[in-house]
Amino acid sequence: MLTQALIVNAVVLFVVLKSDIGPCRKVTKFRVLRPLVVTGAIVALFIRHVQTSGTGLTLEIVAVAGGVTLGLLTAMLMRVYRSPETGEPVTRAGFGYAAVWTAVIGARAAFSYGSVHWFSQPLGSWLTQHSVAPTAITDALIFMAVGMVLTRVIQIAARSRYLPLAPSQTHAPRPQLPSVRRLVEKTALHQRHQRERATPRSTGE
Repeated sequence: MLTQALIVNAVVLFVVLKSDIGPCRKVTKFRVLRPLVVTGAIVALFIRHVQTSGTGLTLEIVAVAGGVTLGLLTAMLMRVYRSPETGEPVTRAGFGYAAVWTAVIGARAAFSYGSVHWFSQPLGSWLTQHSVAPTAITDALIFMAVGMVLTRVIQIAARSRYLPLAPSQTHAPRPQLPSVRRLVEKTALHQRHQRERATPRSTGE
């Protein structure tokens, strides 16, 4: 249980920080899809017996809700805007964003370690008293991580899609159209030339 939780925490933190930290990070399909692939692999590899009733199910639901809430919190620390150079959606995240993600992942890792080395007996008693399988704790922590990552993906995609157009895109120069007066003058001149060509010239005897 401890090893699985630590692996999940390390993978999630690495993927998020590598993708998000820094200015002008492009919002590409790969950037959006990569976390989905990672979380899908995590669920497939580490989730074995999902709790479908009782306290175990409640624990998993609370973990997912906590992950979504934390994902929304970190979204407030990321700026999504259009690049002044390209007009394409980009993001910017700095120290605050990295600190929140690191703190959350660190807290989950500390809990996983403590459940084995610090408070294993009280935790075991609580699990027995509420008829919760030990694997439910690991599953709940994984669901929290997945909820946080998916919320991040959704908010980046949604905010990028509904960004207002850049000034350069909304005020593009319009092609100059000829005025009506000039069109009339050109038409009249053309017709005059046609008449002159059609009228035979008189020749001297």
